[in-house]
Amino acid sequence: MATYDDPRILRAIAHPTRNRILAELHASGSIRAADVARMLDIPANQASFHLRQLAKYGVVEEAPDEARDRRDRVWRLVDADGIRFRTQDLLDQPGGEAAWEVFRRNAVAWGHFLVDQALGAPDPDNSRSLTDSSLRLSKDEADELLEELGAVVQRWRARTQGTGDGRVTYSVYQLIQPYPVPAGTAEDA
Repeated sequence: MATYDDPRILRAIAHPTRNRILAELHASGSIRAADVARMLDIPANQASFHLRQLAKYGVVEEAPDEARDRRDRVWRLVDADGIRFRTQDLLDQPGGEAAWEVFRRNAVAWGHFLVDQALGAPDPDNSRSLTDSSLRLSKDEADELLEELGAVVQRWRARTQGTGDGRVTYSVYQLIQPYPVPAGTAEDA
């Protein structure tokens, strides 16, 4: 997994359209700008612009070996395993705190949206699920669980990667952390 610490990259991927493009590339492996436009229901020139911006920051690259001809532009993630940021290294750089705040704000909004969708109107296809579990773990056990869950998701990603097969992209949202205590509760006092 590619690790970055440049605040400009974090700001570039915080954009909701670019973040969704990265999700589609992660799920599909490689994708044409026209397919991105269709999946996101945006104009093709807008999809191309966002792909070029992501390429400018070294997050995506063209995949000429997958193109049908010289005019066909196929894109892929620079690192097929995804993107990771070294948060403290990022915060220590000029503009890091502002970039982190933009990214954090967008990530929180996205998390709220996902939960709202999962708990929304009943789904006749039963294709949504929200599970909230509590486990007693040591830090090492939490790390092991995170690694195991990541391996399961990676196995499914490898098995289902591609486009044009009738599949749609699903969001798998993982959150593993010590049980938070909301501010102002008896435990917090």
